[in-house]
Amino acid sequence: MNFMSRALFCSRINPSARVKKMSAVARASRIRRLRGLKNISWLTARQLEKLASVLTVSTVEKRAIIFDEKHSPDSAYILLAGVARITCRNRKGQRTLVIMVAPGMIPGFPPPVPGISYNFRCEAVTPCQMGMIDLESFVDISLGIASADFKRVAASYMGRWDLVQLRCANFMSCTLEERLALILLELSENFGVPDAKGMRLTLSARHRDLAELVGASRPRITEHLSVFERKHLISRDDRQLVVNRDRLESFLARTHISENSADTVV
Repeated sequence: MNFMSRALFCSRINPSARVKKMSAVARASRIRRLRGLKNISWLTARQLEKLASVLTVSTVEKRAIIFDEKHSPDSAYILLAGVARITCRNRKGQRTLVIMVAPGMIPGFPPPVPGISYNFRCEAVTPCQMGMIDLESFVDISLGIASADFKRVAASYMGRWDLVQLRCANFMSCTLEERLALILLELSENFGVPDAKGMRLTLSARHRDLAELVGASRPRITEHLSVFERKHLISRDDRQLVVNRDRLESFLARTHISENSADTVV
């Protein structure tokens, strides 16, 4: 029996042999593609092989949504081929481009900011080939640690600089009243303790500090804080500021709706 006859005979008695061979070829091709991606090319050959074996690959049509804020934050997405983009809604409710995404690991969306809804989503600019893996598995393969530990280290190291960037971008289209409301929400989340009237700030909220944070003069901040007190958005108790988060968020939502309505009329 010659070589070709033996190969044909073996494939007949073992139908899965060809399937296994094709699977191995596909996996090798996937490994080569992963190795060529700039932001994960630092993984070792063994890590790339593990990643290729557990990656769920799919094709996304042009202009389709790859993932958005409704998807699980515990999933990691890798753009294997094609071009994607990340968009969000600005203060006027208009969807605007934030980042163009080249093949490689797609950055995760930043943590939510109190009082601001960005509605981030990743969209396919061209037909895309996507790989998806749960974040826990990806971190375990690439770093050998638990994903919860990775998130803690990343959050501690970065120090929420993303929050500063989002605040600056958002402030560009906000009134002073809105900027002050956003800062008070941010401070209440980071330095607030529950109180019968809302969230009591554990740090001294000096008018000068608030003025620097929102880019205004101290007298104007004092004036707006008095207005906030009359509207029961904040209160004072023994010289400590108490923030009513629900009222402040409702206030921001109302101003956001008013802006959108005005734009629609125009």
